[in-house]
Amino acid sequence: MTELAARYEAGSIEKKWYKIWMEKDYFKSVPDDREPYAMVIPPPNVTGVLHMGHMLNNSIQDILIRKARLDGKNACWVPGTDHASIATEAKVVKWLREKGMTKGSLSREEFMKYAWEWTDKYGGIILNQLQKLGASCDWSRTAFTMDEVRSDQVINAFVDLYNRGKLYRGLRMVNWDSEAKTVLSNEEVLYSEERSKLYYVKYKVEDTDEYITIATTRPETILADTAIAVHPGDERFTRFKGKRVRVPIVNRSVPIVFDEYVEKDFGTGALKITPAHDMNDYEIGLRHDLEVINILNEDATINKNGAQYVGKDRFETRKKIVIDLEEAGQLEKVEEYTNNVGRSERTNSIVEPRLSKQWYVKMEKLAGPALDAVMEDSVRFFPENMKNTYRHWMENIRDWCISRQLWWGHRIPAYYYRDEVFVAATREEALELAKKKLDNNEIVASDLKQDEDVLDTWFSSWLWPFSVFNGMRSSEEVNYYYPTASLVTGWDIIFLWVARMIMAGYEWKGERPFKEVYFTGMVRDKQRRKMSKSLGNSPDALELIDQFGADGVRFGLLSSSPAGGDLLFDEKLCEQGRNFSNKMWNALRLVKGWKIDDSSVRPEDVEMRLLAIRWFEGQFYELLDELDADFRQYRLSDIAMKLYNFIWNEFCSWLLEMVKPAYGDPIDLESYKLINQLLENLMIVLHPFMPFITEEIYQNIRGREEDDHIIIAKWPQRKESDNSLSEGFALLKILVTSIRDVRNKNQIKQKELLTLQFMKSESAAMMVNSHGLKNLLRKMGYVKDIELVSEAPTVPHGNIVAQTLKAFVLLPNINLEEEREKLLADLEYAKGFVKKIEGKLKNERFVNNAPEAVVEKERKKLNDGLSRVAMLQESLERLG
Repeated sequence: MTELAARYEAGSIEKKWYKIWMEKDYFKSVPDDREPYAMVIPPPNVTGVLHMGHMLNNSIQDILIRKARLDGKNACWVPGTDHASIATEAKVVKWLREKGMTKGSLSREEFMKYAWEWTDKYGGIILNQLQKLGASCDWSRTAFTMDEVRSDQVINAFVDLYNRGKLYRGLRMVNWDSEAKTVLSNEEVLYSEERSKLYYVKYKVEDTDEYITIATTRPETILADTAIAVHPGDERFTRFKGKRVRVPIVNRSVPIVFDEYVEKDFGTGALKITPAHDMNDYEIGLRHDLEVINILNEDATINKNGAQYVGKDRFETRKKIVIDLEEAGQLEKVEEYTNNVGRSERTNSIVEPRLSKQWYVKMEKLAGPALDAVMEDSVRFFPENMKNTYRHWMENIRDWCISRQLWWGHRIPAYYYRDEVFVAATREEALELAKKKLDNNEIVASDLKQDEDVLDTWFSSWLWPFSVFNGMRSSEEVNYYYPTASLVTGWDIIFLWVARMIMAGYEWKGERPFKEVYFTGMVRDKQRRKMSKSLGNSPDALELIDQFGADGVRFGLLSSSPAGGDLLFDEKLCEQGRNFSNKMWNALRLVKGWKIDDSSVRPEDVEMRLLAIRWFEGQFYELLDELDADFRQYRLSDIAMKLYNFIWNEFCSWLLEMVKPAYGDPIDLESYKLINQLLENLMIVLHPFMPFITEEIYQNIRGREEDDHIIIAKWPQRKESDNSLSEGFALLKILVTSIRDVRNKNQIKQKELLTLQFMKSESAAMMVNSHGLKNLLRKMGYVKDIELVSEAPTVPHGNIVAQTLKAFVLLPNINLEEEREKLLADLEYAKGFVKKIEGKLKNERFVNNAPEAVVEKERKKLNDGLSRVAMLQESLERLG
């Protein structure tokens, strides 16, 4: 063994161990006779770089996969990236612009060539960054949603749905992103309240001197109005039945229609109807056979139907129309207004409703099995309350618009010949379909025109849990790994991804895609703001790793991440994680610095050490039970903090202090080996959370074989332990802490030997009669004599009340007033405790319904509390 460095250096050690793990193929998985534990990474965008959300999500996944390895399972964590149609195309267009080119100047084939070049050069950076975090993915399985294997399955899924009547093309209102120039699904539109203005505009009723006033937040759409709508039961407008109005600015004559959709008590009671630019207006237009006028180009500029505003941006047009309305005397008033505005998830552009022919998946039948799976806990959600959100969406599901007006992505395998459409995986297959249906063998491949659109990115990722195992083409691996074990993801994509994966799983595999889903919370700053670049409140993920080490960052993230709740991130937590690494490193250095010599160790010291080790083993096995329960419920933050407190306090601060030899003295071999075994087990259970420091310590505890690494060690198994020591050691710790407090308050040196007297009691007898406990008390409290007495000493002393035991520390000097204040404070607390327990036991509902063991435990707590109150009162009386 080499000499241990004085300080733990995370940077070099983390690089070393990750390289060794990779070289040893510890992350690699192939089917065998072990129980599989498979996970698929939520594929980050190929354009992405590591941010706080990624770090939290992937740290959690790595914890679960490392725990599965330690449990002896065949752990397979599949990494990969998403081609991210909208985001990547935007990056490529920007890159081309820097090269002096535009998308419009290129053919589709030329653009795709550049897009692949950009992806090969810049894409997938995030996967390399995840390695710095310690992610133990099987990198040989890295998948990409547009690689050959995945693309083949995506195209075949489209063809299969079409052939089974679950996919169609239709003319419908869609959400339009004018910046990306593509349609969005409903789930890709994010709504939030924004400050805007409400414009009240007067429409002249033809052949009268009257006006009907409407209120709108989008006055530019007046140019596309084709009706005014009022409620049939609204008496204010009955006289206008059969009448028409003139649309301001364009002077178009349009009808007044009566429709029950209109709310009489909302606004002015009258609505302007613009079928081409509002979802609800479109439905009203269908009912009343209204004209549909589109005034917007793909980029949200005004088209040829926009009168004098042609070519202007929609918001520029809004300002100009308001001025023109005011000049025409048709703007009644303007009010400040707060309303829900939909923005594109990808570009943040305000979404425009648009009438367009798109491809849709029929969702209702697909939703049934997926809804039942979650409601019946075949797929379990953590936290469970996410089931309510899921159910609401699934019960109100709408057809999924899957076509996108982009070039980067999976091109829709639909081929057109005149008015006919032929859906097939290849042009050649589509040609055969066309020849057969049209009974025309003269049609050639070039006669078919392929759909220009690509598929929604989510259409590829909903196949992810089985497409990564080539599950639509081969059963070789998918039968072993599928369904996967756990999915870790953010709640914000429960509809975009989680629900759709469950639907796809039942549709193509007849089985759930995963057994459990753990939804992480959002990473927020201390002010509860979502972290973002625009707010400047999101730290650089890689800089955090460089500063605190991957282990420190992982600990910081997990220690502040309650199950399913938002994470309030504070860099101090990462610092705490780094300090924890140093604490454990120093503990290792302490143990490795002990000399071993059985011949010169006193038997009573061996007895004392072995007693302490037996106590600690009992505590450790109880902790294992708690950890197992916490893992089952994904209470990973609780586990992180329990391990932190147990290692820092119970092991480092108590056990090592109990067993360490005096300076220059040796330790016995048996105790030394047991201490090392305990440290080894602690490192194993901590390993999933802090993999690097634990591997380094594990290797330095004792000599290892070449392939003996903690990453493939075995999770410690519970053994029979001596739980009877728990009470005695709990009392010992209170006594030692109290003696130290007495020293501090009376300015007595920590190592000055003192005399300790116990009032006779069962607890006192236990402490005195156990040689191990008594010797530990002498050692830890620096006590020279321990005596049993029947009454309080008359010489100056400090009072200690530990559970039901009363003790006195004989002192040369004591501040009576301070001692009295301390006893009074302790007495007040003890009385409060007794009052609380008495209240519980007076509650008939509790006494009658709680298990007898629980009630009996409360009665014992009451008796102990009353004894403590009596002892404190007696101590106060003796002080006078």
